[in-house]
This record gives sequence, C-alpha cells and structure tokens, in this order.
Amino acid sequence: LSVKTPEVKGVGDDINKYMSVEVKDTDLCPRYTARVVKNIKIEPSPAWMRERLHACGVRPINNIVDITNYVMLEYGQPMHAFDYKCLSDGRIVVRRARNGESIQTLDGVDHDLSDKMLAICDNDKPVAVAGVMGGANSEIMDDTKTVVFESANFHGATVRITAKALGMRTEASGRFEKGLDPRMTLDAVNRACELVEMLGAGEVIDGIIDVDNSDPNHKRLPFEPDKMNALLGLDLSAEEQQKLLEKLDFQIENNEVVVPFFRTDINRMCDVAEEVARMYGYDKIPTTLYAGEMVQGEFTPSQQAERAAALVCREAGFDESMSHSFISPKFYDMIGWDENDPRRISTTILNPLGEDFSVMRTTVLPSMLDNLAHNHAHRNPTASLYELGTIYTPTVKDGKADPDVLPHEEKILTLGSYGRLSFFQFKGTIEALLRELNIKGASFAPEKANPSYHPGRCAKVLIDGKEIGVFGTIHPTVAARYGLSGEILAAELRMDALLAAIDPEKLYHPLPKFPASTRDIAVLVDDAVPAASMQAAVEKAAGKLLESVKLFDVYKGKGIPDGKKSVAYSLSMRAPDRTLTDEECDKAMRAAISALETEFGAQLRG
Repeated sequence: LSVKTPEVKGVGDDINKYMSVEVKDTDLCPRYTARVVKNIKIEPSPAWMRERLHACGVRPINNIVDITNYVMLEYGQPMHAFDYKCLSDGRIVVRRARNGESIQTLDGVDHDLSDKMLAICDNDKPVAVAGVMGGANSEIMDDTKTVVFESANFHGATVRITAKALGMRTEASGRFEKGLDPRMTLDAVNRACELVEMLGAGEVIDGIIDVDNSDPNHKRLPFEPDKMNALLGLDLSAEEQQKLLEKLDFQIENNEVVVPFFRTDINRMCDVAEEVARMYGYDKIPTTLYAGEMVQGEFTPSQQAERAAALVCREAGFDESMSHSFISPKFYDMIGWDENDPRRISTTILNPLGEDFSVMRTTVLPSMLDNLAHNHAHRNPTASLYELGTIYTPTVKDGKADPDVLPHEEKILTLGSYGRLSFFQFKGTIEALLRELNIKGASFAPEKANPSYHPGRCAKVLIDGKEIGVFGTIHPTVAARYGLSGEILAAELRMDALLAAIDPEKLYHPLPKFPASTRDIAVLVDDAVPAASMQAAVEKAAGKLLESVKLFDVYKGKGIPDGKKSVAYSLSMRAPDRTLTDEECDKAMRAAISALETEFGAQLRG
C-alpha cells in the first residue's frame, strides 16, 4: 500500500522573507515544519469536507481550520494554523514556558504556564500550548490574510503532563501523547497546502521551514526468537517469526529487528513478541503451564495480625468503617489539638478535591468521630465502629512537611463507640484484643495530657513499659463539636507496635486436676490511686500460687469518706500438683494486703 505524495504548485516568493523558526528545546520538539499561505479567503468549507468532518465527530468552523482538522484525521498528524499578523516579527520560538507566563487558549480560558510545559511563542509571548491547543491571540479570524501552517512533532509524555495539568485534553494531545513519527510532519503540512490550492483558499508561498532534530536512523533491537517463544508459549522458527514481522514493515538485518519509524511504541523484546503473537493469532496460542515452581500464596505475619485484630473487634460487636486518608486541616481543631502541636504538620496534596480533602491525615480519630456523628445524626441509638486506617507522618523540614520525601505510612487500629459500652467494658475489648493476639506484658497508665480525651477517663496502653496507644472517653468539648453527647469512647492503637509484641509461640496448658481456692479482698484507698497499679502489686506479692486477679467492684458514695474509694478484687489460687491448704492461701492473701498497705496506704475493709 502506497500513499500519494502531496503536490503543491506554489506562487513563488520566499518563506524566509516572512518568518523564521527557532527550536530551543529539541528534546521536547524533535521536528518543527512550517509553511506560509497568503491572500487567504476565509469562507465555509465545501460540503464534502464538512460532511466528512461531521462523520468523524469534528465541528466545521471555516476552510482554514477545517483543513488542519481534515489533515489530522487523514494523516494522524495534528496541525495548527496561526494568523501571521499576530506573530511578532514573523518569528516562532519553541521553548519551555517560563513560570508566571499565561495564555488564553482558543476555548477562551486563561491558563498559567510553568517551566515543565512546552510553548510555541513569538518574540514576546506564547501563542500556543505545544501539542494541546492554540492561543486566542493568534486565532484565525474573518479578516485573516496570511496564515502560518504548523506541523510539528512533540514529546508525548510532556504533552500528556501539560494537558492534564491544564485540564484540557484535546484531539491533538490525545494523538501526541501516544507518540508520533517525526517524518509525518512534512507530508502533513504539504497536504494542507495542497488542500488550500484545491479549495482556492489562498496562495502557497514557496519554501518550507523544517527544523529537524529527529534521529534519522531506524531503531534496532536484538532479534531473539527463542526468548519470544518462551514468553509467548509458542514454538515458531526464526524464519516464521521473521515472515510475520515483515508483514508489519519490520525488517531483520544482521540478527537485529529494524523497527519502522512510525512504530514509536516498540522499545523492547516483549513489544516485538507482541507483534508476533498478534500476527500469528492469539486464538492459536496453546494453553501451557507456567514455567517454574508454583508457589502457594499466603498471608504475611502482619496481614495475619491485622485479620486477627479485625476478627476480635467484630466478635466484640464492632462494625468496620472506612474513611478517606485525605482530611481538612480543620479536623485537627475539632479534636482539640493545639495550634503548635507538631502532629498538625501534614503532607499537602497538590491537586485536592477541595479543602476538606487537602492534607494527608496524621490521625484517624477525627474520621472515626465523624462516622460516629453520622450514625448519631441518623438516630442510630448505638454505634461501635473500628477502622484499620493508615496515617501519613511527613519528614519535617524548616517547620513544614518536606515535599521531596514521601511520608511515613503507619496503620492505626482506631475504635469508637457510644450508647452501648461503659468505660470498663470498652477497656475489656482492648484487653481481649491483646489476649487474642498473644501479647504479654501489657499494662495501663492514666493519661491526662491528651487534649482529645477526658483527663480523668483516659489511659495509655503500655507493653513492657512502652506506649503503643491510648483509649478512653472523648473530651466533652470535642464530642460537642461533633454533635455528640454522653460517654463517647475511642481508642487508637499502633498496629506495628502490636505486631512487634506478638509472641509467636502459644503454650498449651492442660485442664487443672486440682480445685482452685478463691478469696475476695476489699480495701479503701485514695480516689487517685489507679486500680490497675493495685492489681499489679497484688499479682507480684501473691506469688506463684496466684492464678488470676479480677477487679469486681469500685464503689464511691454513701459510707465512703470523701476523696476515697472502695476497690474489691477476687483472687484465684491454685497449685498444679495438689489441693492448697488454708495456710497457703492465707499466706498469699497476707502478702497481697501488705503490699497494698505499703505501696498505696490501703485500709482493709471488714
């Protein structure tokens, strides 16, 4: 199949008297070709051209603009026409735009350009965004008398980035971004001039400006028939593969594949193999097993821990929720963080959906409270939710998030509840989670400095003395900002810390053969003494015979002095090889009571 070369008669004169072209960024514009037409007659295109454009979904405008669109559809090469009188000194400069420059495109929209975009300029200003759309300042008008036809080749990736940044993907950009053959520019501009003469739309000036910095040599790749067979699961000879490739204008020379100029998408062996498969027929490729050993997939330890944690939450009556990782900086105000809190420093999104989605969150708590508020607003009397959400902690530079360093990502298990659980029941959920994950050495300590939680009803979760999270009642002021009232409970636990604390070995303990001896103890202590600290002291003092300690009552009120509280524990003692005597149990109890009296000033209640 051959394509007829366009024939242009011309009317004499010299294009160099009219204009000049300078390409400063040859890496983004390998070839720029231009011709000039004078004595233009702007009028509607003939019916046959308008009908063909309509059939292709292109709106006819006038004969000059229609010619550029017609050639684009014929050759696949986008073109543009400039009004010559709008070009300062008849000069075209192809260069990267300067930061701060702007242009109004043909659609009447103003756009700010950056140095990452290629622009077509005259001596003074941009007149087109390369590969995307022309500028309104050089538009073809009814009084246009001289036209410059541009047929150029632009770097596809740059056109794609520019079109996306400006939010204006066009027919031209859609073609350029896929990669075009630089050799098409000359035939395309000549075809446009041929149509000008055919329609009597103007007089073509002799001469062509062609700034060609493209590679004149064919791309060559190694011809590797064995590798292509292995990739495709075929058994074709080198000769058979060569015949298939030659049907697509590929040539095999010196054991190399000579790639046609117009196939800019062919870069590697797998691209060549795809052409072989396409011509051979996908339906003919036999079904074969994968080479190598098939490995059965399984969950990683972290995935197993996450699934186990999620299962515990669901068994405790919590439903899973999901929220956006993008939040508004105002969310930090909602949860009571101080304006100088370093946790406010967040990674900013360059193209946010809106202010409510403008930064990457450093906490999941506001999203959880927002979900609870949504349930409350829809008259749901109770709600218990959990979310395994990711937070994004940026690298801080000069008091701001460093935009050149990706933020550290960490998963946080966040729980929230209202209307169903008390503080201690909620704590029981945390304890069940730690127990089911086989985490030992966990303890709780009061937390009074967290602005999001009630200072008297908040605790840190510690593992071997290291803080891994926090839980408690949300501060009433914070809850009120979300339209919530009553006791709103929440917890935030770091999954990586939980994972690191999991004991991979689970020990089997046979059912005890001997009965346990249960004793209760009730003491009077200061109201500020943590019950958990008292329990730890009892466990330490009672010795090896102690099997478990359970808090079963905390009482303040009638009969209890002001500033005091009554705390009662149930102690279960057992020996694996015998039934305990009263003396052994009494000894353990005396040791526990002595520890409480010594460490906390406790008074035994009768």
